[in-house]
Amino acid sequence: MLRKISLLALTAFLSASCVSKKIYTDLENKYADLKKEHRNLSDQNNELQSSLNQTQNKLDQLQKSYDEAVAQRNKLQSDYDAAKTNLDNLKASYDALEKNSSAEISKNAKKNRELLAQLEAKEQALAMESDRLNKLKEELESRSQQIAELEHIIASKDAKMNQLKNTISKALVNFEGKGLTVEQRNGKVYVSMENKLLFQSGSWAVGSSGRKAVEQLGEVLAENPDISILIEGHTDNVPYKGNSLLSGNWDLSTKRATAIVNILRENPAINPENLTAAGRGEYAPIASNDTAEGRAKNRRIEIILTPKLDEISKLLSDI
Repeated sequence: MLRKISLLALTAFLSASCVSKKIYTDLENKYADLKKEHRNLSDQNNELQSSLNQTQNKLDQLQKSYDEAVAQRNKLQSDYDAAKTNLDNLKASYDALEKNSSAEISKNAKKNRELLAQLEAKEQALAMESDRLNKLKEELESRSQQIAELEHIIASKDAKMNQLKNTISKALVNFEGKGLTVEQRNGKVYVSMENKLLFQSGSWAVGSSGRKAVEQLGEVLAENPDISILIEGHTDNVPYKGNSLLSGNWDLSTKRATAIVNILRENPAINPENLTAAGRGEYAPIASNDTAEGRAKNRRIEIILTPKLDEISKLLSDI
C-alpha cells in the first residue's frame, strides 16, 4: 500500500514539473519580447531627441544670422554717414580753393597753377568719394529692405502665433482650472496639461476627459499646417515603482508623450511630419519637487507649437 501511494505522489510531482516548465518558457519568451520592445522605444526616443536638438540648433543659428544682419546694416549706416561727411568736407574745400584761385589768378600764375592742380586732385577725390557713397547707399538700402522684410515676416508669425494661442484658449475654455494652461513665450505657444487631466498615476493611458481636450486641440492644429508640434512628457522626481515594463520616469514620460501623439494622429488633417514626441523625465521641472503641489505641476504634458522657419531661413541666406 505504501509503495502504491509513493508511486502516485511521484506521478503527480512529474506532472506538476511539466506544467511549471511550460509556464517558465512562456515567461522567458514574453520577457524577450518586452526587452526587444524596450530597445526599439529607446532607439525611437534617441532619434526624437536628436531631431529636437537639431531643430533647436537651427533656430539658434537663424537668430544668430538675424543678429549679424542687423549689425551689418548698422555698420553700413555708419560708413554711409562717414562718407557723406567726408564728401561735404571735400566740397567745402573745393569751393574754397576755387574762390581763392579766381582771386589770385592775376597776381601769381605759378600759384594759380598749383591751385588748379589741387582743384583737379580734389575733383578726382570728390568723384571717387561720390561713387563710393552711392554704392554704400545702394547696399544700405538693399540691406534695410531685406531686414524690413524679415522683421515683417517675424512680426506676422508672432501675430499668427498670438491668434493661434487665443483660438486654442477659446477651444479649451472648458478645461480651465483643471490643470490646463495656454501661454505664448519667445514666439511659441505652450499648451501645458497636468497629469491629473490626462493620466492615472503610473499609467500612460489617456482618460476620457484628457482625450477630449487633446482631440479639441487637434481640431485647431489641423487648421494650422505650417506649425511644428512638439509633445514633451514630464514627471516629478519621485522614482517610478509601477509596471516592470517601464525602466523609470524617463521611459514613462516618453510613453505619455507618444500617447498624445497617437491621439493627434487620429485626426487625418494633421500632418504626421509636423509631430515630434519627447520624454524629458524629471529634468525640466517648473516647480519645486519638495511639495505635493509642486510635484503635481511637474507631472505634465507640454505641447510646444513653433512656426516653421523655412521662409526666414531663405531670407537670411540671401542677406
